[in-house]
Amino acid sequence: MGFIAKQSFYNLFSIGIGFLIGAINVLFLYPIYMGDSRQGLVVGLLAISNLIQPFLSFGLQHALIKFYSGFTEKKEQDSLLWFVILLPLLFIVFLWGVYFFFPDTIQELLPISSTSNFPYLKFVLYIAISTAYFELFNSWLRVHLKSVFANFLKELYPRLLIAILIFGFSFKWFDFDQFMYYLLGGYYFRLFLIIGFSFWIHRPKWHWKLPSGWQSILRYSGLIFLAGAAASFILDIDKAMLLSFSKEDVAYYSVAVYIAAVIEAPGRALFQIISPVVAEALNVNNKERIRQLLKKSSTNLLLISGGIFLLINLNLNDFYQLIAPEYQVAFLVVQLISFGKLYSMSMGCLNQIISNSQYYHFVLFFSVFSALLAVGLNFYFIPLFGLLGAAYATLIVMMVINTLKIGLIGWKMELHPYSKDTLKIVACVALIFIVFQPVSLTFSPTINILIKSSAIAIVYSSVVFFLGLLKEVRSYMKKA
Repeated sequence: MGFIAKQSFYNLFSIGIGFLIGAINVLFLYPIYMGDSRQGLVVGLLAISNLIQPFLSFGLQHALIKFYSGFTEKKEQDSLLWFVILLPLLFIVFLWGVYFFFPDTIQELLPISSTSNFPYLKFVLYIAISTAYFELFNSWLRVHLKSVFANFLKELYPRLLIAILIFGFSFKWFDFDQFMYYLLGGYYFRLFLIIGFSFWIHRPKWHWKLPSGWQSILRYSGLIFLAGAAASFILDIDKAMLLSFSKEDVAYYSVAVYIAAVIEAPGRALFQIISPVVAEALNVNNKERIRQLLKKSSTNLLLISGGIFLLINLNLNDFYQLIAPEYQVAFLVVQLISFGKLYSMSMGCLNQIISNSQYYHFVLFFSVFSALLAVGLNFYFIPLFGLLGAAYATLIVMMVINTLKIGLIGWKMELHPYSKDTLKIVACVALIFIVFQPVSLTFSPTINILIKSSAIAIVYSSVVFFLGLLKEVRSYMKKA
């Protein structure tokens, strides 16, 4: 098994366990012990912190991945590491200056309508700082091809932390305000863990010198910063806008998005390790390696994510019977967003190719256009359709932007992620979905899910084997 496949497997394991714990959190622990209102508040505040985080990291985590393999001397690599770690301190000082002198202005800009939420705004800033530096050290480990522990801290740790805190809250060991303090402390403990591990893996020597080409690094970082800020809006603007209408809607929508997000778990595992590999191939202009990475990642991610897509959407009715009935109002949200997620996975590592190539400036165009489109569509659809409106907006944005990205790579680099195997997988997923969709069992929801999932897994695996698609997976595992 190659190191890409090996680390992807470990990363997928962490993500899978993380999703399981997260599902328990959002589907059971939050609704039972904290209620819709508090759940919506916590999710909304974390979403807002994600909107602020790009303004602090300034895209430097992506610059580290792009430029690190381009330096051949250790001295230059160490200078780059110190550069990306120290520069964000300037942005943090500026942010706190703005917050100190203009707290009322910040409150008005943030989409929280209730003044009772104001005591929690400082936690938004603290968490944004923590996550910004976590992402920087995450990239530090990724360029050294050590993604497993960082992925554990990113995907599993926060969900486990929240589960533990909810249990503590349920036993009345602390109140809700203390819950927020402990949540903040947990985020900073995670940061200290990744800092310690990063310096254990590689301890850079201090040099009183900026890295070579630091102007290019700043230009790239600035562009990615703008793109990242826009991308954060795409990820969280729907929840932030729903928070302005109803905290309960945020809770329902978050559960639906969380369910649909399971489809992209294989991609999240793969991209943690493949991004620096793509950057290195681009830095040495290895076009054949780039083509192979794109094709193989597309086929294998679509194959795995397609199976997850079927398991989720064909069990959705029974699954919602296991949780609070009011959450079923977001049933169609899951189906719409999961379709968009599957399309995104079919692109393989195309996003990594764009952001690490000479065409990286298009990232800003895509992100800004996505943000504008997302804001416009959410403003239009949410008042009309509520939760479903946010899902419509998200799906349209994903479909339009992903199609434009595929067109860009085809135009500029004469590459595309698809092959004849893509058509086989799409036909397989569509056929199984059509066959199983009308099936309705009369047992308990748990038994229904077990029976249906087993049948889907057997049929899907059999068809995949018959079409010869498993050979692609085995080949990728050996060579990647």
